[in-house]
Amino acid sequence: MFKYALVGFFVAVLLFNGLVAMRRTRTVNDFFLGGRSVGPWLSAFSFGTAYFSAVIIIGYAGKVGWGFGISGLWIVLGNTLVGSLLAWIILARRTRAMTIKLNTMTMPEFLEARYQSRGMKIFSALVIFIFLVPYSASVYMGLSYLFNQIFGIPYLYAAVFMCLLTALYLVMGGYRAMAMTDFVQGIIMILGVGMLVYFVLSAPQVNGIFEGVHRLAQIEPGLVAPVGPSGWLPLASLVVLTSLGTWGLPQMVQKFYAIKSAEAIRPATVVATVFALIITFGAYFTGSLTRLFFNELPLDPSTGKATPDMLMPILIDTVLPEVVAALILLMVLSASMSTLASLVLVSSSSIAIDLYKTVAPDKAERNGVAVMRLMCLLFIALSLLLALAKPAIILSLMAISWGTVAGVFLAPYLYGLFWRRVTCSGAWAGIVTGLLISVGCSFYYKLDAGIIPLIGSIAMLIPLLVVPMVSVFTQPLPAGHINYIFGPSSRTAPDRVSRTPGTLTPKS
Repeated sequence: MFKYALVGFFVAVLLFNGLVAMRRTRTVNDFFLGGRSVGPWLSAFSFGTAYFSAVIIIGYAGKVGWGFGISGLWIVLGNTLVGSLLAWIILARRTRAMTIKLNTMTMPEFLEARYQSRGMKIFSALVIFIFLVPYSASVYMGLSYLFNQIFGIPYLYAAVFMCLLTALYLVMGGYRAMAMTDFVQGIIMILGVGMLVYFVLSAPQVNGIFEGVHRLAQIEPGLVAPVGPSGWLPLASLVVLTSLGTWGLPQMVQKFYAIKSAEAIRPATVVATVFALIITFGAYFTGSLTRLFFNELPLDPSTGKATPDMLMPILIDTVLPEVVAALILLMVLSASMSTLASLVLVSSSSIAIDLYKTVAPDKAERNGVAVMRLMCLLFIALSLLLALAKPAIILSLMAISWGTVAGVFLAPYLYGLFWRRVTCSGAWAGIVTGLLISVGCSFYYKLDAGIIPLIGSIAMLIPLLVVPMVSVFTQPLPAGHINYIFGPSSRTAPDRVSRTPGTLTPKS
């Protein structure tokens, strides 16, 4: 009974925050960025809770732990140092300053203004809306598996409940509602991970960290080796995909847009990094011990097929006390709600802000918030349909979405922030290369879960070479436009330029 009361209280808090935030949400800027007034702690926790969702606990922790053992902790190092620390140090300050100067709120708007290409904005908006649907569906799948195992609620009902909750919570208050609850959700995640590690280590199957490692070695020596039995290449691809990928994901970059000041970036960097270390270590370390609890992969009760997606739900349900299991459920729910909110906001903005504003700017100014809310509902409905279809295991769904979106945006976004010489043609080359590699190779290999993370990593890395190679041999952007963005170089006198996003050209 306690677990029902705990989840009920959490749902009530979410809806209350949505109602409070709705009263302060009047413009698209309020709905999407919280008016660019979010402080360092909320920004850091919002970044962390959007980064780590049900997928890391239910999908990645079990899958990676089963296949790689202790060596899965390399992902912890990558997520902490590259995915969080370096992302904030390198990207946050420049992203905030440049998006304010260009008066942009979304990744497609930024690319349009930076490269003076309306077509790039439209194409980018479509990529975001289409390819974040599988990511969102993977989160719904992870939550539904957990609700099914802990509460005995059928997968269908759990998925529908999660979608309705997301719709009510987010459609009312937007980013402000999400930011108001992310801090509380982050604290719940930290407590939940701590208890998960404690009770798993205390279980008789493990009997402490040193005994647990010894028992893993008896099952398979490779499970405690620096590189697990599945090999270094699959492990390296997972590190690159889940760490460098955050640099190109619009829902993560959005946190840099919304932070209230440059001074708030330093404390946010520290908090986000510590948060990432705690959550990833707790998830992947407990996942590495699943071999001590299972002799073989458990079956999905709805399909009858063996799947690593059920490892952590069954572990949580059978090893942890009911009260702690309820807290873990709340932890996963907290992480997932923030991730879902970020995904839905960014995806709906691709239509409501980027496309609708392009074709009907006057109507977008008047009806922007209403259209955003409508697109949120549409995106949630599409995600639900895909989650109910259960086309692949969770890891595959997330890897395809993550690799495709990051592969499309990482190179043009990163070079656009720091390199004056990058051209519109170079940016287009990077976008097309990332998309073709991710989608083409994924379907060529028939969505094989074992190779999709490697494909996603390649889709991110190759465009980092393609963009500068093409830029060197193609027409540079107007000097006045570049000087407005970066300031005049020592070789070029400044020009007066228009400050309208997407039309920054020298004036006579």
